[in-house]
Amino acid sequence: MIRLGIVGVNYGRTVQLPAFRADLRCEVVALAGRDAAHTAAIAREAGVLKGYGDWRALVEDPDVQAVAVATLPSLQAHVALRALELGKPVFIEKPMANNLAAAKAMLQRAKQSGLPTMIDFNFTQIATWLRAKAMLDDGAIGKLRHVTVHWHVESRALQLRMRNWKTVGDDGGGVLGNFISHCFHYLEWFCGPIAGMSARIGGVPEDGELETTVAMAMQFKSGALASLSMSCASYFGIGHRLEFFGEEGTLVLHNPGADYMRGFELFYAKRPGPLERTAVIDPIDTQYPDGRIAPVSRLAKLWFDAIEKGGTPTPGFAEGYRVQLQMDAARRSYQQGIWVDFGKEDARGSAR
Repeated sequence: MIRLGIVGVNYGRTVQLPAFRADLRCEVVALAGRDAAHTAAIAREAGVLKGYGDWRALVEDPDVQAVAVATLPSLQAHVALRALELGKPVFIEKPMANNLAAAKAMLQRAKQSGLPTMIDFNFTQIATWLRAKAMLDDGAIGKLRHVTVHWHVESRALQLRMRNWKTVGDDGGGVLGNFISHCFHYLEWFCGPIAGMSARIGGVPEDGELETTVAMAMQFKSGALASLSMSCASYFGIGHRLEFFGEEGTLVLHNPGADYMRGFELFYAKRPGPLERTAVIDPIDTQYPDGRIAPVSRLAKLWFDAIEKGGTPTPGFAEGYRVQLQMDAARRSYQQGIWVDFGKEDARGSAR
């Protein structure tokens, strides 16, 4: 039995807790939040033995064998580094840190420890996306020509004009950390390494500090191009749509709804036929009230497998660090008005 502690009582409680509990090898034995009394009450309600008001107490508890982290990007590095120092595997949220230096330190510590790490890039564990990936790998659309991503929603944080890491970009967040980090990871998962990029970042007219919108052009190492348009300030936006155009066909993933995870449909056209829906059913997802739980449970299984049997599960800290490099490159592209050759950036920033 893997005795797990979770740092963070928002996403950590609503998504991570049920996702980890779905695996019979795991027992969640502790939660940590910022307020001891509040966290203790949440722990009692959730049936968790211990509730701490300080993450250090949880990480240093000898009864906790592994640590999951769902906190601000600026805090994740501190928690992860201490847990790895104590010999405890770590599961974190994206983005892995609030700056490149912290992300590099996390990756180096993980490599030195040899412990399994994982980062919650959960889109790639949606059943519909897994089917799409298998089809692309099997050559369903032939050689890839180009990819488009349109992700236009209105986030809760933006509706409420909240000033936190999800809306302000000076602490590892904003639209890059909250949304585009996912895009960088899943685009490379689908299509291979990104070789270069150009980015522009915008906000809302009445409040320049809020970062809500990104327009990007990218090129993959394969030569295929990608265009990305994302905004979390899109009232009645299109939702989340990915289009893969190949020599022999087209594949589309589209979720028009407000639930980020649940609602994707898959469409496929093989030349010269029409674009038709491909049905994908996920029986695990229907068990849960939150569409994020099933994908996270699949990542948790990979992490637990590595804890028990060894190995390097993915996406781990290496993938998280690569995305951190890409976010850094995108921000500099915007600030300097340049195209960034990411192949060269990756070589200079490598933590090998």
